[in-house]
Amino acid sequence: MRSVLPILTVVMVIVALWYAGAVAMNKRWTLDQAARADQELTVAEIVADTLQQERPKLPAPHQVGAELWKTTGAMVLKGRAFSKRSLIYHGWITLSATLMGFAIGAGLGILLAVGIVHNRAMDMSVMPWAIASQTIPILAIAPMIIVVLNSVGVTGLLPKAVISAYLSFFPVVVGMVKGLRSPDAMQLDLLKTYSASPGQTFRKLRWPSATPYLFTSLKIAMAASLVGAIVGELPTGAVRGLGARLLAGSYYGQTVQIWSALFGAAILAALLVGLIGIAQRLTLKRMGLAR
Repeated sequence: MRSVLPILTVVMVIVALWYAGAVAMNKRWTLDQAARADQELTVAEIVADTLQQERPKLPAPHQVGAELWKTTGAMVLKGRAFSKRSLIYHGWITLSATLMGFAIGAGLGILLAVGIVHNRAMDMSVMPWAIASQTIPILAIAPMIIVVLNSVGVTGLLPKAVISAYLSFFPVVVGMVKGLRSPDAMQLDLLKTYSASPGQTFRKLRWPSATPYLFTSLKIAMAASLVGAIVGELPTGAVRGLGARLLAGSYYGQTVQIWSALFGAAILAALLVGLIGIAQRLTLKRMGLAR
């Protein structure tokens, strides 16, 4: 209860500020419409109207919640969970690219980290390149990746996965390099006295020491991969995926749709990161590194 109460308090404060912001940002439209109709509105009427506008500048929390239910739970009850109007369908499209890009990025990141730790030349050349690669805005290179791959006949899931992998490999590289280098000199010297080979040192010392760092970096990489998948859906037009929902909402001024897609993406990211957290606890507990 001690841990739940602070969280609920913060959530309630955020919701209250959200409602206040919705009233403040949407009241201009309400007042303009009342002036045109030569009407005088009370404060209660103004507040009520600002919280139920069809295309508000800032949707109220209950409007976003209603849109989320309309495009998820209501669709499931109707047997149309994978309709093109369902957020579940668009979430699945984005999830597919996210997981594929995450797998590519995480695998590449681990391989690069191992090479950087064990090879001085890679440490001096690859690590600076990996850092420099993250200074390029993803919004700038995403359209180029989509266009280039489309020009050679590569379409569908892979171009979006490439963008996701581009964002997700970096935290894995940094985390694993830090983790693989975490054993101190005394531990390494101890294994040398046992005549341990480099492979045995890696398996028995470096990899177990790097495991906590790996899971932490995987959480960041998963969130980054989801962002990459959404960004990768934008240059393809408002076709499918959470990025397409955001783009379509922007085209037609459907702010409620935009916010519902944003919350859908946030919920999806929380679930994915939560699954990695569960795997982390189980793995570290089995390794004796956590209770």
